[in-house]
Amino acid sequence: MKIINKLTGVVMVTALSLVSIGCKDETVPKPKAYLRLDYTLGEYKPFNNSCPYTFAYNDIARVKDKGQCNFTIEYPKMKATVYLTYKPVNNNLEKLLRDAEKLTYEHVIKADDINSQPFINSTDKVYGMFSQVGGDAATNAQFYVTDSTRHFLTASMYFYAKPNYDSVMPAAAYIKEDMRTLMETVKWKK
Repeated sequence: MKIINKLTGVVMVTALSLVSIGCKDETVPKPKAYLRLDYTLGEYKPFNNSCPYTFAYNDIARVKDKGQCNFTIEYPKMKATVYLTYKPVNNNLEKLLRDAEKLTYEHVIKADDINSQPFINSTDKVYGMFSQVGGDAATNAQFYVTDSTRHFLTASMYFYAKPNYDSVMPAAAYIKEDMRTLMETVKWKK
């Protein structure tokens, strides 16, 4: 009887050992995961006031008047702001263009690359440059537009956080498209 009890005990211990060993999954490293941030698509609304230009903006953003035809377009959910700065052209177009280019290239220290694309809307006499700044620069996108004789408008995007491109990339890509739409919808008033 003692032998049967010992044999039964050994069989049970062996069975439990096999079950516990057989139930474990093989340990494998976790695959890399990426944060996915989806932002709702907004509708573009025309922005019109007493300033010498109009544009369309995304209705999820808030436009705030900063005086002298300068505005901020705030994206509270993304913790970002686009700054619009208007200056009249008074025989100073070359200086305005130089200052706009200087603002873009001040970020070259932190930027991985700067991609500038010219913009021409000859129908509405809006000419300019859209620049995308890659890497951990303070601004990821900016543009300027002008009619070359009377009006000059610049825009640049900034986040309320340390510029870590990997973290802000989804929001930066979203706002870049809004900025491109804003630039493409600028019209000068007569």
